[in-house]
Amino acid sequence: MNDLLYVNGGTPLNGTITVRGAKNFVSKSMVASLLGETPSVLRNVPQIRDVKVVSGLLDLHGVNVKYDTDAGILDLDPSNVESAHVADIDAHAGSSRIPILFCGPLLHRLGEAFIPDLGGCRIGDRPINYHLDILRQFGAVVDKRAGGIHLRAPRRLQGTKISLPYPSVGATEQTLLTAVRADGITELSGAAIEPEIMDLIAVLQKMGAIISVDTDRVIRIEGVDRLDGYTHTALNDRIETASWASAALATGGDITVKGATQPEMMTFLNTFRKVGGRFEVQDDGIRFWHAGGQLKSIVLETDVHPGFMTDWQQPLVVALTQATGLSIVHETVYENRFGFTDALRKMGATIQVYKECLGGRDCRFGQRNFHHSAVVSGPTPLSAADIEVPDLRGGFSHLIAALAANGRSTVRGIGLIDRGYENFQYKLEALGADVARA
Repeated sequence: MNDLLYVNGGTPLNGTITVRGAKNFVSKSMVASLLGETPSVLRNVPQIRDVKVVSGLLDLHGVNVKYDTDAGILDLDPSNVESAHVADIDAHAGSSRIPILFCGPLLHRLGEAFIPDLGGCRIGDRPINYHLDILRQFGAVVDKRAGGIHLRAPRRLQGTKISLPYPSVGATEQTLLTAVRADGITELSGAAIEPEIMDLIAVLQKMGAIISVDTDRVIRIEGVDRLDGYTHTALNDRIETASWASAALATGGDITVKGATQPEMMTFLNTFRKVGGRFEVQDDGIRFWHAGGQLKSIVLETDVHPGFMTDWQQPLVVALTQATGLSIVHETVYENRFGFTDALRKMGATIQVYKECLGGRDCRFGQRNFHHSAVVSGPTPLSAADIEVPDLRGGFSHLIAALAANGRSTVRGIGLIDRGYENFQYKLEALGADVARA
């Protein structure tokens, strides 16, 4: 598929689309299948590029992967797990950061693992040192080599105590995937407790893991000798849901998102209502619409769960360009997440970014040289532009801006959007958008 999209904007998006399994969960549960001695079945799997990447990486390691794309069902058989060639891993992984999560399962199954130099979206400092330090604490030996990192386990990995300086989702996933088959008890404090983490814990428990979650962000894992496969239905994607909700608000439209569920969306729904949006929770989804009249400016601060999710921030900022007054957005999760606003300014938005902590508490970026607060002044009409997609969430936000703008925009690099938004062009067309891929 070509990497350029023409968007004729200015038309409200109206209609119904469907979301399936969460990108931030599905890929991790696919990796978890490596830990089992018997096959696993994962349901509600979306057709996104990350699923293809992880499927390919699993295949390189000897996992038999069968994907029924229409039904959204993955069958994963890890009976013949083996080491993969370094060049193959590097070529297949591309810019994905998923290979780092293969380490714990492969150390248990094979006694060694290799990960290529990692890429990923350029939205802030997401170092792998958390991951490597965690693996060392379990007893892994880490060696830097040309093109990546080799890890080995001279003996069975040992349970340990780990304290995270920040509730990192990736570091929490790494600990869970490594601790479940380690010898002894692992105690993780400062853990992330996002819904996708809890769903991963549910998968591991189905496989035979013993995991308890305390109210103070402490997770305890009792290692076991053996895990079996699982059968599980993935929770739906709350990020994609919020992205379509923001598109309804920015374009003055009315979108029903089938598959969306209320519990993990509550913080977003509160904010959506404060801005002036309306929603209706239905049995099989949530309807989002612009209520008419003026949208309201707000003060918003992102945070780890149960706070306002950082991945909800970018699409909502596009809607805030159409709100009356000054909105203040304080980003506390990723330090460089406002780069996407350059394109919005080019389209006519009035957005200023600051290094200070605005609109809330002081955060860990407050004394550092990062533009992590933004002031959005509106409403401002948006005009079409030639846009380059910077990252997955920023890219979809640019797409929303192009849909809200008057005129024909050219959006380049939309292949990044395919990483996390299933059949997004088809969904746009179903909502009445005038788009064409070149």
